[in-house]
Amino acid sequence: MNKKAIILATITVFIWGSSFACISASLHGGYSAGHLILFRFIIASFLFGVIAFFPGINFQLPRKEDILKILLLGWIGISVYHICVTHGQLTISAGTSGMLIGSAPIFTTIIAVLVLKERLGKIGWFGLGFGFVGILLIGIGTGDSIFNISPGVFLVIIAAIATSIFFVYQKSLLLKYNPIELTAYFTWAGTIPFLVFAPGLLQDIQHATLEANLSAIYIGIFPTAVAYLTWAIALSMSKASSLSSLLYAEPVIAILVAWIWLKELPAILSIVGGLIAILGVLIVHLYGRNKRLISNNSRKN
Repeated sequence: MNKKAIILATITVFIWGSSFACISASLHGGYSAGHLILFRFIIASFLFGVIAFFPGINFQLPRKEDILKILLLGWIGISVYHICVTHGQLTISAGTSGMLIGSAPIFTTIIAVLVLKERLGKIGWFGLGFGFVGILLIGIGTGDSIFNISPGVFLVIIAAIATSIFFVYQKSLLLKYNPIELTAYFTWAGTIPFLVFAPGLLQDIQHATLEANLSAIYIGIFPTAVAYLTWAIALSMSKASSLSSLLYAEPVIAILVAWIWLKELPAILSIVGGLIAILGVLIVHLYGRNKRLISNNSRKN
């Protein structure tokens, strides 16, 4: 692999992994979930608007036949994803959220099999089953039993499914638009539904702690915008299949950052479940009949 690509991809994964702790810090510091989502995407949308006019970028307008698909995927991959992740973190830790999102390739594989008719070998199906056991253990670790799983777990699982749908159906658009263009269009489309949270936003910003405001600004600039640019540049230097393995470090980074910064750790059972889920993803990725690739736009942290 190109060394510059590795460095850029590593920076990207660290930024994405740190976003979960930033979300928790902002929520604990005075932001409501809705206002935090809107604020970060106002920042990201503005940044992509500036980038669109950079010399040499040559942003092309979406084709008429693609507008509806871009809107739908933006609402699923951005709107649904972030509403569920952010509201989910009201009741679960940043590390737990990171582990559940790290299991998204499991759902991507299922959708690819059901929708794209991709074939999966016996080992691949074993890996999927193994991954689901891990997800179950993560959930049980948030409560006292299987009947007392935190509501946030289900919301973040919905987010993982949303980003999986987003990944599978955006492939055809990646053949027509470059990653930066497409990420900008999805960001702008996904921001539209967040405007429903506009009332009271300024009051939240004024009354939030300095740490909460800085965290909100950070996730608006870095995980939501900058990281996608560094990932797109990394992909232009190397193959997605060569870089995708780095994404498996994201849940680990999420746990470490939350532990160091927020003094917050998931339950031991959840951590064990996270390791099992990641192992299940690796089994499918390495030994399934069709290797699974993780797209540059498949994560929206």
